[in-house]
Amino acid sequence: GRLEAVTQQMGYHPQYLDSFLKTQHYLMHMDGPLPFDCRHYIAIMAAARHQCRYLVNLHVLQFLRAGGDPQWLRGLEFIPPKLRNLNEINKILAHRPWLITKEHIEKLLKISEWSWSLAELVHAVVLLAHCHALASFVFGCGCEQDEGLGGRGSLKPLSLGNQCFCEATAGNSYSQELLRINRKRSLDSCMELDSLRERMQRIHVETEGRDEMRLLQQDREEGEGHGAEVGVRGGTEHCSDPSAGLSPLTDTDGVVTGATNLACYMQDPDFGYQDFARRDEDQTQVFRVQDYSWEDHGFSLVNRLYSDIGHLLDEKFRMVDGLQSSAMAKRQGCEPSVFKRGIWNYIHCMFGIRYDDYDYAEVNQLLERMLKVYIKTVTCYPEKTNSEMFDRFWKQFKHSEKVHVNLLILEARMQAELLYALQAITQYMI
Repeated sequence: GRLEAVTQQMGYHPQYLDSFLKTQHYLMHMDGPLPFDCRHYIAIMAAARHQCRYLVNLHVLQFLRAGGDPQWLRGLEFIPPKLRNLNEINKILAHRPWLITKEHIEKLLKISEWSWSLAELVHAVVLLAHCHALASFVFGCGCEQDEGLGGRGSLKPLSLGNQCFCEATAGNSYSQELLRINRKRSLDSCMELDSLRERMQRIHVETEGRDEMRLLQQDREEGEGHGAEVGVRGGTEHCSDPSAGLSPLTDTDGVVTGATNLACYMQDPDFGYQDFARRDEDQTQVFRVQDYSWEDHGFSLVNRLYSDIGHLLDEKFRMVDGLQSSAMAKRQGCEPSVFKRGIWNYIHCMFGIRYDDYDYAEVNQLLERMLKVYIKTVTCYPEKTNSEMFDRFWKQFKHSEKVHVNLLILEARMQAELLYALQAITQYMI
C-alpha cells in the first residue's frame, strides 16, 4: 500500500525502513492463507480501534483495488460472519491483550461453516498486531490527518532536508524495487479511478451527517484532557468516539475523499486500555518472559503456521534493537543498550509482561516524566497524542531520535500483542 508519510518518517532510519517494507509487502501482497481483500479489511478493523483515519483510508482504497465488495465498507453488519467474528480478539489485542485466552482461539476455530483455520488465524493475528502498532507510529510521528474534520492531524511530517526518500534508501535494492512498484501502482490507480468511483457510488453514501459528526467531534475534543498520570502504575483515562455510522465519501466530482468516522468498523467502542498493574490486584497473571518468549516459542509457532513471516518479524525486532542510539543514551547518562531496554521493558510492563532479570527501578531513573507520558500515550491510546506532547518531550533531541523512540514503541507493542495471542494459540494446540 501507499505509505508515503510513514516511509518518509522511517526514512530517517533506512535499514529499519527496508525491513518494515519487506514485512508490510509480504503481509499484504504475497502468498498467504488469507484472501487479499480480507487482509485489507482486517487492517481497516484494526486501525479503526484507534480512530486512525490515515490507515483506514489507505486500506479502504487497497481493499477496493483488491476486488473487495464495496458493501463491506458500510460496516461490520455487512461483512461475512467469519470475518465479523474476528472483532472480539481485535478489540482485546488492541487494548488489553492480557485478556486473550485459549477459549477465544477455540471459538474462532470451532464455529461450524464460519470456522477459521490455524494458518488463517495466525495471519489475521499478525495483521491485527501490525496495524495496531503501526497506528501508534502514525499518531506518534504525526502522520495522521483528519482531513479537515477538526481532528488531531496537527503534526506535520518533517522532510528529510536535501535528502529525498529515494536517496535515503540508495544502495538498498529491495527498497528501490518497492519504490518502483509503488510508483507504478500510483499511476495504475489513476487509470482505475473511474472503476473506484463506480464502486463507491453503489454504496449510496449519505452526506447529511457530516455537520452533526463535526459537532460531535468538536464536543469530544473540548471534553478531553491530556493530563493522565502515566507512571509504571499510573492511572489512565479512556477516549472514545461517540459518533456512529461511517461511509467513505465522494465529493461532487466523484473522487474518493475517505472516511467521516470509524464507528461502523467497531463494536464496543468504549472498550479501551486499562492499567494492567494495580496495587490491590493479584499479580499471578503477570506474563513472565522466561515462560513464553518470542525467541524460544513465538517465532517457531508463527513461522510454522505462516511460512517465512517469523523470519521477517524477527529481522524487524532485531533491526530496531540494533539502531544507533548513542546520542540519546549519552544525554541520559547511560549506555545505548541500557536506555533502549528501559524503553522496551517499560512498554511491555504496561501490558503486564515482566522480565525477571530486570530491575524496574531503572525505568524511573532513565526515563524523564514527559518522555513516559509520551510513550504511554502513544502506546496505549495513540489517538490522544497531540502536537504539544510531541514537541515537549526531549526538546533538545533531534527529530530522527524521536522517530527512533516511536520505532521502539511500534515494535515493542507489536511483540507484546503477538506474545499473548501466540501463547493462547499454543495453549489451545496443547
